[in-house]
Amino acid sequence: MTRVDFYLLSGAAGSPVAAVCRLCEKAVGAGNRLYLRTGDAGLADELDGALWSFKQGGFIAHERHNGAPIEEPPPPVLIGDHEPPASHHGVLINLDNDVPTWFSSFERVLEVVPEDVAQRAHSRERFRFYRERGYELKTFEQTAEGGWQAR
Repeated sequence: MTRVDFYLLSGAAGSPVAAVCRLCEKAVGAGNRLYLRTGDAGLADELDGALWSFKQGGFIAHERHNGAPIEEPPPPVLIGDHEPPASHHGVLINLDNDVPTWFSSFERVLEVVPEDVAQRAHSRERFRFYRERGYELKTFEQTAEGGWQAR
């Protein structure tokens, strides 16, 4: 069954783009392929740029995904809003306000939750959705240093 984790952002270290970059770095380092789901073109653009430059001297290989077949070998990270190819069903980072119908095809789902009041309300709806369907849920709070602590 898919494991679902919520990452609650806070304070000065609470940039969703920076948090996603750190989560991607950790997951890719562990050999995972990720799909970053966002229906917001502006956020997709920010993520695209940040993955190239968030860490001095390094980047995380990625591509935008529009639903078309991807070239082999695929990069470890895809950014899009369409159902991802089978090669990227390891980790889903959901940055949209709803739960995609295909979420259960992933081993893990990471829900990144900004401090914004409206965003928190949407995340509570997603939390209830997963809980009502029996998914194991874990919550992590961001530390002042940008790390994560289990709640």
